[in-house]
Amino acid sequence: MSATSSLLPGTGRPAPTAIEINARASEGFDAKLAETVALLREAAQLGPATQASSLGAEDMVITHLINAHALPISIFVLETGALHAETLALLDQLQAQQARHPHAPLTIYRPQADAIIRFVAREGKDAMYQSIELRKACCGIRKMEPLSRALAGQKAWLTGLRREQSGARAEVPLIDTSEQAVKGLIKFNPLANWTWGDVWHYIALNQVAYNPLHDQFFPSIGCAPCTRAISLGEDFRAGRWWWEDEAAKECGLHVKAKEGAPA
Repeated sequence: MSATSSLLPGTGRPAPTAIEINARASEGFDAKLAETVALLREAAQLGPATQASSLGAEDMVITHLINAHALPISIFVLETGALHAETLALLDQLQAQQARHPHAPLTIYRPQADAIIRFVAREGKDAMYQSIELRKACCGIRKMEPLSRALAGQKAWLTGLRREQSGARAEVPLIDTSEQAVKGLIKFNPLANWTWGDVWHYIALNQVAYNPLHDQFFPSIGCAPCTRAISLGEDFRAGRWWWEDEAAKECGLHVKAKEGAPA
């Protein structure tokens, strides 16, 4: 499930795992779970439907539910070429797992190699730290372009967005039809109402595999250069692009153009 926990300094005792720290179901968890399963069934019936998995805790829960209910929902992962070793190890594990679930095939999308080579040659390997524009350009090559290929031909797109994750996501709807007219896509956010404690309660209850970086205080995990552990009291997404202004902390996957502005 996770890597062996590190030791608490000066004690010789293992540090608590993410499950031990976080697994606390909120009131009404069973109703939330039923709501989530109903949404997954609705997305599957709309079809073709696909889950975007970053291999974070929320996405591993959604994949487990897809498998548990044998739903015809494919899964894709954006392997950006800059993921942590722990994330890549979990991806290998997920590949082996989904081979046993033909109803939910897993596809891995990678960026165009020549685009990465040209960007790094022109801007340097640490370009993301130089400006927001360069960081977003990197995200565009490593995430947005592969995402466009992953969503081609799909009608339903499932994500692990939760309202609790950040202020920018506080109004995430369960079903988002705002991109239907433009892209023909309906976005489902089946965990929108879940708390972080709900996520880990489900993981503990069902022995869901998860990224061992969660045990090292990485609640939100992206590319290695752009993700760090957070400290007690910090915002959930404080470890993502920590050198930038709070308002800029999205890669573009879940950002809508401002009303009246060109997409």
